Amino acid sequence: MGMLRIYKRFWQVNWAEQWQYRANLLMYLAYWMVSPIIYLSVWSAIANAQGSVGGLTAGDFAAYYLTVLPVDILTASITIHILGYKIQDGTIANELLRPAHPVLTNTLINSIAFKALQMFIFVPIWLLLVLIFQPNLTITATSILTAAPAIILGFLINFLFDGCITLIAFWTTRVWAVQQMNGAVMQLFNGAFVPLSLLPGAMQGIARVLPYQLWLSFPVMVLLNKLDAATIATNYALQALWLLIFFGIFKLMWSRAVKRFSAVGA
Repeated sequence: MGMLRIYKRFWQVNWAEQWQYRANLLMYLAYWMVSPIIYLSVWSAIANAQGSVGGLTAGDFAAYYLTVLPVDILTASITIHILGYKIQDGTIANELLRPAHPVLTNTLINSIAFKALQMFIFVPIWLLLVLIFQPNLTITATSILTAAPAIILGFLINFLFDGCITLIAFWTTRVWAVQQMNGAVMQLFNGAFVPLSLLPGAMQGIARVLPYQLWLSFPVMVLLNKLDAATIATNYALQALWLLIFFGIFKLMWSRAVKRFSAVGA
């Protein structure tokens, strides 16, 4: 019950805080929307010119990228943007004094509140995009229920992964370079740039086992009813495995990071 009260209080504070920074939220929302819409426009133009690309029509590309948009918002992580500079300038010390984990409580709730308000603004924009691009949406109530756990697990995996990268800031000021390099790799292997089915065979195999596709391509394809039961089960197993791996890495890095932070007199 004590932890529930802590999370409730953090939610109240962070929800109120998000309303104070609406301009920042709109900039992030624009950032998340630009790339998928550009990719959608490019691939749709190619599909219209050729009839299809890899069996995907313009309507299929529209359905894919318009489904990527909300899933990307729901599963993306902003941990490094919340804590990166605090670690580098030492103000993380203020949060370390609290009787709660600064990443697994305040940062986590901050991310969720941020997403909730983003989706509130995003939904009418998404409906307008659907009217403009006329996608071949194959989303059903069953696919939404099947994809919901995948979206939640995908966010947790990405959150912990981003948390691990953020903790590198305790050792080096080059953490932003690491984050940018990871972002470039992620765009290629998570299905944001192109559906994984259009990647060369070897790259598809790599993408299937890496964690990146587990928080974007996998939930998207489940929502669109494009995966069979065996593939869905395999990906859920992979999500559970990667969640445990990143949680273990995060715990190890955190314990060493706090000791290092204390050792230098902060």
